[in-house]
Amino acid sequence: MTARILFQDTNKGFMDGLMKTEAYLKRSGIAPALQELIKFRVSQINGCAYCLDMHYKDAIHMGETEQRLYSLAAWRDAPFYTDAERAALAFAEVLTKANSQDVEDDVYEALSQFFSKGDIADLALVVGQINTWNRINKTFRTVPGDYKPA
Repeated sequence: MTARILFQDTNKGFMDGLMKTEAYLKRSGIAPALQELIKFRVSQINGCAYCLDMHYKDAIHMGETEQRLYSLAAWRDAPFYTDAERAALAFAEVLTKANSQDVEDDVYEALSQFFSKGDIADLALVVGQINTWNRINKTFRTVPGDYKPA
């Protein structure tokens, strides 16, 4: 695989908004471990090899187990996730899948049992942000494998 576009090839300011959003999400009330689960799951759905490599490594670095990451594609059937994580993962899938038309009431109600309105807004931003990164990296054909957690 050869990259089509490198990030240093982008126009000045291209990364500014993306990085500001990343900084905001790090300060948000959404646990970093949950953010990594969401990012990994959305990247599975979108087939973004670079993001899968990155978020797998970041999650492991934060203490996530390989078992939970390997099982994430089947989270509905695996006993390794909390009810709050399940609600967040269902929400992430609805927002990511192209055939989804709306966040149904049952998905929102499940979320609202564990998260405040502000947290739900932040979760929507986490999902939107990783979808954006997935699409950029798939367009750029960013080569996976060399990422190292900070």
